[in-house]
Amino acid sequence: SSGINAEYGGARIVICTHITAQSAVLVETLGACGARVRVCSCNIHSTQNEVAAALAESGISVFAWKNMTEKDFWWCIDQCVRGDFDDLNETAVTTEKALGPNMILDDGGDMTQYMATNCPERFAKIIGIVEENVDGIHRLYNLSRAGKLPAPVMNVNESVTKTKFDNYYASKESITDAIKRSTDSMLSGKLVVVCGFGEVGKGCAAAFSGVGCVVMVTEIDPICAIQACMQVRYSILESGWIEEKTFEDWLSHRHFPNYRSKRAKG
Repeated sequence: SSGINAEYGGARIVICTHITAQSAVLVETLGACGARVRVCSCNIHSTQNEVAAALAESGISVFAWKNMTEKDFWWCIDQCVRGDFDDLNETAVTTEKALGPNMILDDGGDMTQYMATNCPERFAKIIGIVEENVDGIHRLYNLSRAGKLPAPVMNVNESVTKTKFDNYYASKESITDAIKRSTDSMLSGKLVVVCGFGEVGKGCAAAFSGVGCVVMVTEIDPICAIQACMQVRYSILESGWIEEKTFEDWLSHRHFPNYRSKRAKG
């Protein structure tokens, strides 16, 4: 209806996320609600080319393809944020024929960081930011502390529908499928170490246990560690790591020389 189509009228959204059939539903829904969108990928490997092609055929500007180079990745983000939206609103009181974005939907913070660094004049006109990933939230905190955040931010990563449903159930569905697709190997009987027993860790541990893996869990929170002891076969409490190590130090390049050949890390 005209009421639905006007819901997001005036919204000019640049989106940087995984371009899959699922995210395409979001893009098409925003368009159906009156928003104008431009889309690029947040990951060089995850784009489903047939989905990107279908979105482009429907008239949406898409900058992404599967297995891009890193140079291509940044080119796509640049094209997405620097491109203009034609002013299709005939009732708009403006003499401008082309307008830049006024909202960002990001997954990981790459687009937000790029726009803040390379297009500050456009970034200053942003009125709202939605971030889906904890790494992106850390970047936004840094921008906020530096006084460079121009607009309110919605932290989707901490919404209850994300933490209680997507983190547990979607991780539980996708983790074994992703490893099977990428390694072409059987999982039953494999030893799996799950680092952390929050909602994502619980879902992953349940999935691996369900296909016959031997599951070990490392955890620094005592409550989550007790839950791990009661739910999985083995658990390890690393009580000193929270003071001694940052998040990115849990598994770093210095650990990989000790890996046996053909081990998988996710």
